[in-house]
Amino acid sequence: MNGKTDDADVEKIVKKLNEMGHEVHIIRGERRIVLGVIGDVENLASVPFYAYNGVEEIIRIIKPYKLASREFKDFNTIIKVKDITIGGKEVIVMAGPCVVENEKQIFETAQQVKAAGAKILRGGAFKPRTSPYSFQGLGEEGLKLLAQVGKETGLAVVTEVMSVNQIELVGKYTDIFQVGARNMQNFVLLKELGKTKKPILLKRGMLSDGAQTLRFDTFSQLMKELSPIVQAVGRELSTSAEYELERMKN
Repeated sequence: MNGKTDDADVEKIVKKLNEMGHEVHIIRGERRIVLGVIGDVENLASVPFYAYNGVEEIIRIIKPYKLASREFKDFNTIIKVKDITIGGKEVIVMAGPCVVENEKQIFETAQQVKAAGAKILRGGAFKPRTSPYSFQGLGEEGLKLLAQVGKETGLAVVTEVMSVNQIELVGKYTDIFQVGARNMQNFVLLKELGKTKKPILLKRGMLSDGAQTLRFDTFSQLMKELSPIVQAVGRELSTSAEYELERMKN
């Protein structure tokens, strides 16, 4: 739709789509307004939407990661965290220890992170480990240390949330939720995080390709307009055959 379309005309189309059983996501850009229609779109052909005020183009998105596609949103995603702009011209660095071990460690690290030019402090309060005997993190004590050092240094904080029952607790202390590689396909967690008002740092699974990551990114986008931040990590394999070859080598 034309970016100058009146709200009443936009609402008229949204209401019609809702009556037809569709969920609608509205993205407002500088030049146009995009209405993303979710659901079985076969019945849309019976309605002359081009006759509605403001409608310029109707595109059927065939990519599996619909809300993350350029067809749905042709402008860059800008995410605001405190006074930090992620997705703009400035490169924003997030740095810090894998896990918060004690007050001295996280405060000294935060000072070095800030001095090096990073804007966001990363640190784990809950850490998934291969061995049950390894250090699992300080829990809420670690979250409090992160929040305290973030306040004193002016750094924003990102830390991992591992399960749905941790969302409320972690959300009290962090500026950005991190979803680890192990949870990239945890659809229940992604959907619940999508209901929050905080950005999400989605870490790509070790053997997941870009398209898979964007599909899981869409799970959280379905619940809110703010797009998650995608963190690439590990190897990208294009086919299951390549994965099997890698598995056999190891």
